[in-house]
Amino acid sequence: MLRQRLNDLAAEGKQRTLWQPLKLPYLRYTDLESSAISIQDYALTLVPGLLQTTDYAREVVRAAVPHWPPDVVEQRVEGRLIRQQMLRAENSPKFEAVVDETVLRRVVGGAPVMRAQMELLLEASRLATVDLRVISLSAGPLPAGNNKFIILRFATPEVPAVVFVEGLTGDLYLDDTKDVTLYSQAFTTAMDMAMTADATRDLIGAMIRRYES
Repeated sequence: MLRQRLNDLAAEGKQRTLWQPLKLPYLRYTDLESSAISIQDYALTLVPGLLQTTDYAREVVRAAVPHWPPDVVEQRVEGRLIRQQMLRAENSPKFEAVVDETVLRRVVGGAPVMRAQMELLLEASRLATVDLRVISLSAGPLPAGNNKFIILRFATPEVPAVVFVEGLTGDLYLDDTKDVTLYSQAFTTAMDMAMTADATRDLIGAMIRRYES
């Protein structure tokens, strides 16, 4: 019954999305994302997709599937950029993201690309509905071994939160209460370990200056 309600919610979101003509392979996720009122993104290796610049996203997509033709790569990048519009919409969801410091230091596409990416992160971190935190390299062991998971929550009371776990050969959608609680605890622990929002902005500012040199 709950799974059917999630499918219904995704279908409702599908009616509102702009990326439908792109025929992306992950429409189930984007439909759920477009209906969420809260998005919690745990990212250890890459900038979250909703915060990526065009050039950074292009490099990430190329690295993920090296044999994709250029038009498919651009299609994936366009879909990512369209999804980002929700963060600046009037009814934008609350977006919390925690990333490892290595995300800021791993050079993707060269210094100019990274400088532009850091500038976008700094801008996004100042949005009222965005809470971006960085876990320092000195913070110790991370609370979850997964490189990537996202927790989506919805306004409709009977619709449970969903954990999206990204995998190399397939993705998982978890809505069992125990699973959601476990991932929520891991996310909370990561946020507690992370720098404050102001300290995060200071570090991003320092990285901008680094990539300018």
